[in-house]
Amino acid sequence: MKRNATAVWQGGLKEGGGTVSTQSGTVAGAGYSFGTRFEQGEGTNPEELLAAAHAGCYSMALSMVLGQDDLTPERIDTTATVTIEPDDSGFTITTVHLDVRARIPGADRGRFSAAAEAAKAGCPVSKLFNAEITMDARLQE
Repeated sequence: MKRNATAVWQGGLKEGGGTVSTQSGTVAGAGYSFGTRFEQGEGTNPEELLAAAHAGCYSMALSMVLGQDDLTPERIDTTATVTIEPDDSGFTITTVHLDVRARIPGADRGRFSAAAEAAKAGCPVSKLFNAEITMDARLQE
């Protein structure tokens, strides 16, 4: 299975701008620029898109792991926060933090914690990052 997205950039780094679009068309022509990446401009940026991909992938992975333990989540809310910092070669994504809140009928904290860690390790997007991945996972009543 292969999926794709495209980016078009015009101009220099600071004064230029671009758009990103996904194969499905769900994201179509979303603007991005230096300002949206390193300042507070309107539009998206690569790190925000990576965070969305990681949050979505992790939530699905957790649902899968729970299902293997005969648990069906009522709701999984995941926020992924991607940190990009300057380094000697420019910038590097140094950490991703997953903030997970889940409502899972029949789950106890031990089963949930084990499933949350297994999902973090097994999520395909987690495997993509060469960064520290931290997590705060809470089971809600």
